[in-house]
Amino acid sequence: MTIRIAVIGAGLMGADHARIVAEDLPGAALQVVCDMDAERARKVADETGAKDVADDPAMVISRVDVDAVIVASPDFTHAPLSLACIRAGKRVLCEKPLSQSPAECISVMQAEQAAGAPYVQLGFMRRYDEAYRQMKAALERGTIGRALMMHNFHRNVATPAADFTGAMAITNSAPHEFDVVRHVLGCEYRAISAFQPKRSDAVVAPVMMVLETDDDQLVNIEINNNAAYGYDTRAELVGEAGSIATNHVAYTRTDRALSTAAAYETDWRGRYAEAYRRQNRAFLQFVRTGNYPVLAASAWDGYATAVVAEAGVRALQTGQRQPVIMVAKPELYA
Repeated sequence: MTIRIAVIGAGLMGADHARIVAEDLPGAALQVVCDMDAERARKVADETGAKDVADDPAMVISRVDVDAVIVASPDFTHAPLSLACIRAGKRVLCEKPLSQSPAECISVMQAEQAAGAPYVQLGFMRRYDEAYRQMKAALERGTIGRALMMHNFHRNVATPAADFTGAMAITNSAPHEFDVVRHVLGCEYRAISAFQPKRSDAVVAPVMMVLETDDDQLVNIEINNNAAYGYDTRAELVGEAGSIATNHVAYTRTDRALSTAAAYETDWRGRYAEAYRRQNRAFLQFVRTGNYPVLAASAWDGYATAVVAEAGVRALQTGQRQPVIMVAKPELYA
């Protein structure tokens, strides 16, 4: 049976999702591209061969010729549209964050609990990246012994907006790190501290965070939104018997004039292209079978990320270590 998918949001991420559905998901059909900007929706639809365009997300979700939904619209719409999908009985792949508000994430979880099944798969695609998959497997096999520490950095060429702040580095950029660390270590966070170095200009300085897990591990995360040299994300997991680190991904190297050089991506889309494809294939299977994907991030994971991000902002603003306090994990997500 062909699964008819609607993509809500026709910006960078929505266009990428539309292309994956159209080109890389056998058994799926790109039914609708929806965006408040009708011209933008039409452009993406024409490029991907979508059957229809629309500008009303609520109407798209209720359509009988739509079996599942991918939400890639602005962040503030994620939780409301996910709730609409749950009410319509349709699975949804929702880009991160589910919400920056823990309370709003709880409302989504409550809706899933009332429905008796998970409907939301959250777009933390790094869980599907081969580097993190191998890192998690090495830990589970005991190759490096018990995990002690994890080092992470996430660097962008430049801030995405003139009004970007250190707090936004925590709420907008760090959630991928927050989630993939939880996923690899199989932990929750107990506390977070956050710092920024001093600088004399108006460009947002890097944010450095230290997190403590419920298994007494230490995690550090650097978010540098003005690294200038390229998009660069890496991690190292240190265990009692060794360590394992992700490698910089570059397809070529240039040797010239007594030097060697490897290129960096300009943003995340090239680096994680295959992870997005794997994630979306898992979502298609979820829609088809109703079985929640093993690697996928759930509404609970979205809630956990929102809680630690909120605590991280408090830590940055106060200069003090902040506890990470979460509600009890519902049985649905056990």
